[in-house]
Amino acid sequence: MIGRVIKIFSDFYYVETEVGIVEAKLRTVLKKQSEEVYTGDYVELDQFNEKSMQAFILKYINRKNLITRPKVANVSQVIIVSALKEPDLNFEQLNRYIAQCEYFKIKPVLCFNKEDINACDELKKQVTDIYAPLGYDILFTSALKKTGIEELKPILKYNTTILCGASGAGKSSLINALLNETKLRTQAVSEKTKKGIHTTRHCELIYTDKESFIVDTPGFSHLKFDFVLPYEIQKLFVEFSDKDIKCKYKNCLHTGEMGCNAVNIIENMAQSRYESYKKFINEAKEYERKISKESIKDEKTTKFNKNKIMTKISSKKRNLSRKQINQKHYTEEE
Repeated sequence: MIGRVIKIFSDFYYVETEVGIVEAKLRTVLKKQSEEVYTGDYVELDQFNEKSMQAFILKYINRKNLITRPKVANVSQVIIVSALKEPDLNFEQLNRYIAQCEYFKIKPVLCFNKEDINACDELKKQVTDIYAPLGYDILFTSALKKTGIEELKPILKYNTTILCGASGAGKSSLINALLNETKLRTQAVSEKTKKGIHTTRHCELIYTDKESFIVDTPGFSHLKFDFVLPYEIQKLFVEFSDKDIKCKYKNCLHTGEMGCNAVNIIENMAQSRYESYKKFINEAKEYERKISKESIKDEKTTKFNKNKIMTKISSKKRNLSRKQINQKHYTEEE
C-alpha cells in the first residue's frame, strides 16, 4: 500500500491512504540504516491491519526534495508569512527565510499578514519597493477580516505549500480562514514581550482540496547560516546571483574588498538586504573556521577481508594484538 505522511507525532506516522489514515511505525531495518521519514514523504506500507488501521513503513519513495528546517519533503513552494505589526516586521528574519528558499531552490511567496492594523500603509509601500523588483510575489492579507484570502487560494492550487514564519505572524489563523473553520489553535501575541507565542508544535499536512494542501509548521525565531561557505551566500541573494560580476578575486564576497566590481549593485540594494547579506556572510565564516579546525582525515569504519566487508575497529579503541602482548611477555622474561 502506498500513502503520504501527513503528520508525525512521537514515534507514530500518520499516513493518508486510499482507505483512510493509517497509524504506522518505522520498520526496524530503517532505523538500523538511519533512514528517516518526514512529513510529506510518500511511503510504502507493509503488514497493514484493516481492523486497527495500523501498519509498518517499509521505505519512502519518489522524494523530490527535502527542507531540513522545518523538516518537510516534496515541497513545491513556500509562503513566508510575516506580520506587518504585532509583532513588528523583522526584515533580517524575512531575508533569512527568503535565502533558505533560494538555497533549497523552492519558490518563495511573501505574505504580509495583519494589514488591518492601522499605520501599515507606509510599511506596505516599503516592502513592495524592496521585494517586488526582485521578482518575488507579494500578498497582503488579514486573517481577522479575511481580506486577501481569495487571492491566496489560486496560489495554493495544485501545490504542496509550506506556510512558515515567526511565531505570532498568523499562520494558523490564515489556515483557519482558508478552510472556513477553526481547525488549528491560535494564540495572541504576548503583551509582555510583544513577541509571538508558539501554538504549532509539529509539522502537519492539511488538505485544502483534493489537488492541493498546505503544511503548517512551528515558528522559528532564528535560522542561522552555519552550514554553507561564505562565497555561497551571494547565490542566495538575487541581487548578486543573476549577474556576471567580474571582480579581481574569483571568490569575492562583495563586502568592501579591493577590486570588487559590485559597487553599483550594492548602492542600488536596499540597506536592510545588504545588512542581512553581510551578517549571513559572517555566520558562514564561523562555519568555515569551524570545519577548517575539524578537517581531520576520517578513518574508515569497514575493511575488505577475503571478499567480505568487515567492521574495522577504531585505532583509538583498538587493543594490543596477541602478538604484541606475547612479545611484551618475552621481553619481561628476558
